[in-house]
Order: sequence, then C-alpha cells, then structure tokens
Amino acid sequence: MASTQLTRTATSGTNTKATFSAWVKKADANEQFLFYHFGSSANNFRIRFDPDTIGVQTLSSSSSVMHLNTSAKFRDPSAWMHIVVAIDSTQATDTNRAKIYVNGVQQTSLSATTYPPQNQNMHFNESATVYIGGQAGSNYFNGSMTHVHWIDGTAYDADDFGESDSVSGIWKPKTAPSVTYGTNGFFLKMENSGAMGTDSSGNSNTFTVSGSLTQNVDTPSNNFATWNTQINNGISGDWSNGNLTVAPNSDSAYLYAPITIPVSNGKWYSEHMVTGGNGYGSIGFAGASKISDVFRNGNEPGNNANTFAFRCIGGGIKMADANTSYSSAPGTSSAILGIAVDIDNQKFWVSVNGTYVTYGGGVGNPAAGTYGFDWSSLSDDLGWLMICGDSEPNGYGNWKSNFGQGYFGTTAVASANADANGYGAMEYAVPSGYYTICTKNLKEFG
Repeated sequence: MASTQLTRTATSGTNTKATFSAWVKKADANEQFLFYHFGSSANNFRIRFDPDTIGVQTLSSSSSVMHLNTSAKFRDPSAWMHIVVAIDSTQATDTNRAKIYVNGVQQTSLSATTYPPQNQNMHFNESATVYIGGQAGSNYFNGSMTHVHWIDGTAYDADDFGESDSVSGIWKPKTAPSVTYGTNGFFLKMENSGAMGTDSSGNSNTFTVSGSLTQNVDTPSNNFATWNTQINNGISGDWSNGNLTVAPNSDSAYLYAPITIPVSNGKWYSEHMVTGGNGYGSIGFAGASKISDVFRNGNEPGNNANTFAFRCIGGGIKMADANTSYSSAPGTSSAILGIAVDIDNQKFWVSVNGTYVTYGGGVGNPAAGTYGFDWSSLSDDLGWLMICGDSEPNGYGNWKSNFGQGYFGTTAVASANADANGYGAMEYAVPSGYYTICTKNLKEFG
C-alpha cells in the first residue's frame, strides 16, 4: 500500500465507543498509519506502527487524552497479524476504556499508558475525513492489509473477529463476524480488484482509493513469500510493494536479502524482473545454517560455502566461491527470470522471458529434470533460503519479484498462471511438478 491510502468522509456517530479490526502484513520499520480520523490538528484519532510498536492515540483540543503503546515490538515481515483496538470511554475502570489485541492476545505490557478520562469524546466518529493506510498523504502503510472493520458504537473483543484453528491452534479470521457496525461502521474485504474500497458491512460506507493499490493472493489463510528486510547485510535499500521490490540506494552497494520462507524439500518456482544494465545482480540459494555468514561477510551469494547464485552479468553461476559457465546474461532491461529449483535432487534452472537457458548440452527442462545446474555438493540440515541482491547501486540488483502475488512492482502479470494446486499468479506457466512458495504448498511439499 506504499504511497496509497483510502479515504471517506464520516458523519456524526458515537464518540465514546468503537472497534478497529484488521489483518496486516508489515513490510518495513517506518512510522506507518493504519487508521486516522482527522477532524483537525487539535482533534484526531490514530492507530499506527510507531515504528515497531503499536500505538493508539487521541488528541482533544491539542491535548493527548489517550495514548497507549505496546511494549512488544512487531517487526516480522514474513507473517500476517491480526490487530484489534477496542475503545469504550464510558467504562468505570480506566484500563477497560482502551484495549489493544494482537492475534487474539490482549497487550497488557505497555510503554505508554495514558487512558482516557471517563466519558471522554474520542473524536473517531465525527463529521471528518477517515484515512486507511496513511496520515493524510504521509506515513503510508507499506505492506498488505485485508478484512478491515470499523465499528461505530460498540467495543468488541478480538474473538469477535478471529478464532484459534481447532487443529493447528493458529489464530485465523472469522470471515463473517456477527457484529453491529453502527452509523460509520464499514467492512473492507478488499476482494474486488476494481473497487478495493467497497464496504461490505451493508452501510455503503465505501472508500475512495488514491495511489496504486494492488490486490494479490497473499492472505492470512495462505501466506506467500516476500524478501526479508529484517535479515540483510546492513546496507540501506529501497523496499516497496510489500517487500517484493528491492534495490540498493544510489549511494549504497552490496545489498542482499533472503526470502521469508525457507524450503527443505520439494520443487519451487518464482519469477523476478531485473532492471538495469550493469552490476553483479545475483539470485540463488543459501543454506539456512550459513545465512548469517553471508551477511556478516558482506559478500554476494555464491561467494560463501553452501551458497550458489545465477549472476546476471555474464550469465554464469557462482557456487562456493567458484565460477561456472551456465548461460548468457539476460540481455535486456526488464527481463523476467523464471527460477525453478528442485531441492530433493538439488538442481536449478533459469528461464529468460519464458525460455529456459541451455546448459550441459541441451535446453533446460525442469519438468523432466534435465539440463539443470547440479548443486548436490552442497548440504544443509536446516533447509535453503532464496537470496537476491546486487553489488552495484545502479545494476541488475533492482528486483521486482513475484512469488505468486501476481505483480512485478505495481504492474499485474498478463497471464496469471497458477500452479497445479491453483495457487499463485505467474507470468509464465509453472513447470509441471513445481509450486509457488506459500504456506499451503509448504505444508504439502516443503
């Protein structure tokens, strides 16, 4: 949702009781607004990442009459989380007047603990502009968000919107919660790619979308891989589009990052658009037990033991600090590399704009298992992490990746090819027997 926000003008409602509920997948560590009701600079209500804690605050006549911040820090970019904020300033006990829940658990350890006075006007259901995913043109939420509820007039608990799975115990959404929305209430499912601000509460409190809001198949029930901002080599980079776009800053170099989901078994496919015309952009795999060595040493993938990577310049593969001739370079700006890896048999294939490159005397064929790069000399008991990056600030390391979400940056794929399980939206056909990297496929094959 970077540089994107949803807006609508609320009418006068109940200003002592309300509930916010949303599923979010965080991307970076900046201050980011989830919900902002802006009456004026003196009177407003906000829910935000601040930047790693969750903060809730009301300003009334320019005074902070409520301010709660979690002591817990929420930094994980790999998983969805459910956030619920319940406000009822009519309660006799101050700690019952405002509550924050994460994945069904009330956050009772707080670093800021200003509870509202009893019967305080909270300024969240007045005739004013409501923002989802931003603060009136700043502090955008750079991640993914779905099933956003706002309740006008009732403070609900987290279990009204989510529940523990009876088998796994994992917290999951209630897709049709039994709640009363009130005058300004809304339910944004974000399931219609052409009308992402549609209200499904029955109130018709639909939002206007500004910016390039994109829809993908990454959801709380099937979590797809992205690049991991929390494990990198310490170089500043540009992360956007839910951590699917990554590039070194103009004054930086050697930016590398791993995937959020490791794999230990199975056959996996992903696509990556590379832009630029120089540098040493690389994409490959590193053993999970050695991943810290890669970043501690600041080397490109392939320089360390238990790592190998396709190098965009020259088209070779580097494995355990040795170069191997593999193919020609991608050759064009904005080429789409298809990466197929067989973890069980330890083979690797690369396609350029849908055509697999020649290696070992023939054209690569992942489905048949032929003419792939053999990396069976490497071993790791903890599994394997895809890794990408570049050693030049303006090189091939400007990656726009698609692990099945259906976009390169903000541009949707043209073909939307799913894998055999029906998951993902890829530009080119997924090889037979290969799957997109998501939790439902991981449960079956990984």
